[in-house]
Amino acid sequence: QVQFVESGGGLVQPGGSLRLSCAASGSIFNIYAMGWYRQAPGKQQQWVARITSGGNTNYADSVKGRFTISRDNSKNTTYLQMNTLKPEDTAVYYCNSIPMTHWGQGTQVTVSS
Repeated sequence: QVQFVESGGGLVQPGGSLRLSCAASGSIFNIYAMGWYRQAPGKQQQWVARITSGGNTNYADSVKGRFTISRDNSKNTTYLQMNTLKPEDTAVYYCNSIPMTHWGQGTQVTVSS
């Protein structure tokens, strides 16, 4: 039912910042929790952050204190503000509802000097 389109990725130097967006189609966005996930070649997909419909948040230990998940229900959009980026943050980033539906194309984040 719901489709997601991720955007905002790119190349950034270590210590830099990037803001990802996840635009959701459909009319049921507001009732779901949302999550951000990432995957690099040869690595398992990793859960990054979660935000409930009410705005409660949770983060993986690897990004806690550096990343902030937020949502704008009026725009059916979820965001991931990424600060103090590290090379190990390099991955394709995906968003999805919780419970999950089909995946979008993701957006590439590359952290390199």
